[in-house]
Amino acid sequence: MYGRVQGVFFRDSLRHRAASSGVGGWAANRPDGTVEAVFEGPQDAVQALVEFCRTGPSRAEVTRIEVADEQPEGLAGFQIG
Repeated sequence: MYGRVQGVFFRDSLRHRAASSGVGGWAANRPDGTVEAVFEGPQDAVQALVEFCRTGPSRAEVTRIEVADEQPEGLAGFQIG
């Protein structure tokens, strides 16, 4: 995610939403000011998280996201890095 996405509880919001929808994965701040996230789980739940990323929590200002499909890794739980 690009824009004002660090320091606005973006990763924690993702963690809460992922846990409540049975999605595994992780989210991490990157040195360039972006947030990178990986989601794995039911397709509709993953899609809902991707849609949330387009706006983020109330203090975020998302300017763009990049989405790529990858092979599942068997991730369980949601980690913040």
